[in-house]
Amino acid sequence: MIAVPRIMAILNVTPDSFSDGGRFLAPEAAVDQAHQMVADGADILDIGGESTRPGAREVPAEEEAARVVPVIKALRDGGVTTSISIDTRKASVAAAALEAGADIVNDVSAMLFDAEMAEVVARSGAPICLMHAKGLPDTMQDNPRYEDVVAEVHAHLAERIEAALAAGIARDKLIVDPGIGFGKTLEHNIALIQNLHAFHSLGCPILLGASRKRFIGTITGAEVADDRLAGSLIVAAEGVRQGVQILRVHDTKATKAAVDMQMALMGTSGR
Repeated sequence: MIAVPRIMAILNVTPDSFSDGGRFLAPEAAVDQAHQMVADGADILDIGGESTRPGAREVPAEEEAARVVPVIKALRDGGVTTSISIDTRKASVAAAALEAGADIVNDVSAMLFDAEMAEVVARSGAPICLMHAKGLPDTMQDNPRYEDVVAEVHAHLAERIEAALAAGIARDKLIVDPGIGFGKTLEHNIALIQNLHAFHSLGCPILLGASRKRFIGTITGAEVADDRLAGSLIVAAEGVRQGVQILRVHDTKATKAAVDMQMALMGTSGR
């Protein structure tokens, strides 16, 4: 029986994220939104204090931690037991978030941005998601090129898995993400989504994060990120069809419904 993918709900505690920047910057607003996401069916809350959208500026670690740690603490103090992921490239932020009650580290740089990240994760015993990105957020969409995007992303993730293992992180703590939209053109994104199944050979759960991204807007004519729900759900359903284990999404309730429908069409019971 195919496992039902876990829904990772995006909670951006930032002023400048591409879709919901500024909406949940205040801790109270972020906590309220987290409770709504849990009610809507989120299995994981992915909390981030630094936007990594194309062109985004780097946020100092102290500022980033000050955005996310109070939210994590408030959720745990309030009795929320849902898994929490900290979306960060910085070891000090990851350490502070884990101490506050986070369970998972989601590093878009696959531990390349901060040399101390591997040690923090290994010491904590927390799972980590290793994502492929070509370049940094401020430059990653400046004419990215690949000879074979699927093969090159696969090879990069295989290298990062080996680096994690060498650092003392157990294989069963690793998650991989092909990094849709991170240094990729529309054509690159489509090729990766069409070949998500290829990443199963890495032996780790696959995370798909395509929700509301620009390529969906380009294809569907939805300039505003909030208008990209239909395209996002189609991509999520394709991820389910190809056996993706985690879907990172903005629209929790709608994605849960789409996942349940896709699972039923595949002859597998839902949640």
